[in-house]
Amino acid sequence: MGDMTPEQIELKIAFLEHAHQQLSDVVYRQQRELENLRTQMTAYQRQIDTWKSEQMPVAPVDERPPHY
Repeated sequence: MGDMTPEQIELKIAFLEHAHQQLSDVVYRQQRELENLRTQMTAYQRQIDTWKSEQMPVAPVDERPPHY
């Protein structure tokens, strides 16, 4: 920054502050999206677990013989 004027330094600082805010906004939105995706994955996993438990084969002891 040796030969920069005070105006150039102020412009650079303003640019960096703007870039920092934009990056912060992106990170915030991505964090929210990750949280939403985790919530959806948890719901889907519960649904899959429910379907799996409903699809489990019936134990032969619980089955009625065909002649009943």
